[in-house]
Amino acid sequence: MTDKVRIGVIGLGIMGEQYVRFYCSHPRAEVVAICTRKKERLDEIGEKYGIRKRYLSYDEMLEDRILDAVCVATPDDLHYDPVKKALAAGKHVLVEKPMTTSLDEADDLVRMVKQTGLKLQVAYNHRWLSPYHQGFLAIARGEIGKPLLGYARKNDTIYVATEYISWADRTTPAYFLSSHDIDLMRWFFQSEPVEAHAYGIKEVLVKRGIDTYDLIQAQVKFSSGAVATFEAGWIYPNTFPTIVDSFVEVIGTEGHLHFDRKRESLEMSTPRGFTYPKSFLSADIFGKLRGAFPACLDDFIESIVNDTEPRVTVYDGRQVTAALEAIHESLRTGETVSVRPLIDGE
Repeated sequence: MTDKVRIGVIGLGIMGEQYVRFYCSHPRAEVVAICTRKKERLDEIGEKYGIRKRYLSYDEMLEDRILDAVCVATPDDLHYDPVKKALAAGKHVLVEKPMTTSLDEADDLVRMVKQTGLKLQVAYNHRWLSPYHQGFLAIARGEIGKPLLGYARKNDTIYVATEYISWADRTTPAYFLSSHDIDLMRWFFQSEPVEAHAYGIKEVLVKRGIDTYDLIQAQVKFSSGAVATFEAGWIYPNTFPTIVDSFVEVIGTEGHLHFDRKRESLEMSTPRGFTYPKSFLSADIFGKLRGAFPACLDDFIESIVNDTEPRVTVYDGRQVTAALEAIHESLRTGETVSVRPLIDGE
């Protein structure tokens, strides 16, 4: 490996461009290749960030031996194939959440990482948010006693499902939103999900020709005995003053934690309206991206350079997908569904 980790980015949507921008300014990384199926977008990003190697096919891009690592920022249901092929090509991988939308695919990636010894980090960037990290440390120190109950809500405005992404009918609010919160609760509880029961509603978006759930609420039991409720939806009116209404609660035997990210310490009124601008995950400060999202990306580079375990491993990604699969099976059947454990040796 050279002095810099040479990176290729697959998928150049909203998140993909953020990966390109961050790593183009990183002192220990270099974006040497980009890939998307839309040539106009490929050339736009290539020209904007000065990237010469541009591919319409990631199969072709992954043949380039210069690459040390790739970032996969494709839609939720299209993570598995580029991640699998990147690992097979000997590249470290940073993949957007959820790692996969299929547990069989997740188990396959667990096996591949174990066999190859390559790094795979899932971009569950909420672990890098200062309030959540401080909460994790407080729980680990026993300050609220044993965690008994969790509640996590992420409700987006309808703009997200109708305009922000074009593939809402290929995912659900649980995959798109609750995946972050399931990862957080596993981390907080230091315990694995064992069963799930979920309810979902389809009414608003199907009338707009988008066949997906408006809202999902799931209860998940963990091996420690703790229970967490995960609520996710994306039909808030666009008049809501922030793009996402996010709240997390943990109740223990001796105390509780509340994380309310609706305002993120800032409210603003202008002639156009009243808003709560988002800044904790990522913000442009003195010309650089800073916050939890860039910190997550930075730690991926550190894991490669220092040969350390990624902060969010392939196993973490697998366990979130396992809970999500149980939630969606419960939506389909109306039954309580066991979360399938990882079999020894996988």
